Amino acid sequence: MSILAQNLKKYREKAGMTQEELANKLEVERTLLSKYEKGHLDPTTARLSELADIFGTTTDALLGRSSYINGEV
Repeated sequence: MSILAQNLKKYREKAGMTQEELANKLEVERTLLSKYEKGHLDPTTARLSELADIFGTTTDALLGRSSYINGEV
């Protein structure tokens, strides 16, 4: 499993969201999020940016390049 896949799940759980809740925010199917979290599919750049905004972090943090969360490193 990729760092991105692991981080997506970690950030979603830290936000206290289910896959279904996050899917509703993104207006996508829950199965798409499952594919992201299992590493079967990577989100587009636009979707990655949207996920970072929802989680209050950066795309770099989601990609494992930093540990930025809500303004804290």
